[in-house]
Amino acid sequence: MELLKAIVGGMNYWIFIILMMIGLYAMITKNNLVKKLIGMSIFQTSILLFFISLAVKEGATIPILHHDQAHAKQGDHGEGGKHSDPSHKGKEAASAIEEGKEKPSVSHAGSSKIDPDRFTNPLPHVLMLTAIVVGVSTLGVALSITQKLYTEFGTIEENEILDQLKSGDD
Repeated sequence: MELLKAIVGGMNYWIFIILMMIGLYAMITKNNLVKKLIGMSIFQTSILLFFISLAVKEGATIPILHHDQAHAKQGDHGEGGKHSDPSHKGKEAASAIEEGKEKPSVSHAGSSKIDPDRFTNPLPHVLMLTAIVVGVSTLGVALSITQKLYTEFGTIEENEILDQLKSGDD
């Protein structure tokens, strides 16, 4: 039973491993250069999904502080001020915080300590966006090289290109 819970609990990791192995298999075993590039793309996508899933934090929000949260230490807004609601989500969120259902992200008792457990880290997502751009660029360059190889050798099969290179027939 514990093994089943461990398998189901980490289902996304199993999917990443399966995708990674499919991509690796295609890169190693296929002779067609386009199929190898598709395998490389699948492999890269599995790694991107893995890192994005590692960055997910349940119940977290984006790390943007509202005006009253950022200036709570200085006391810019009083109790009756325009932005006295600690979360800017309306009366429902304020009452949920008062009732103890939700913990505030900023302590208003004299200090402006921010609870990092309430926020998600945006860095992994930003890095994966950069990796996506690099991956698409790499795929585009590889496809253009494959097209040049086809015009030069008349095939995109790796073994046929290598045979032509060994024999000296261009």
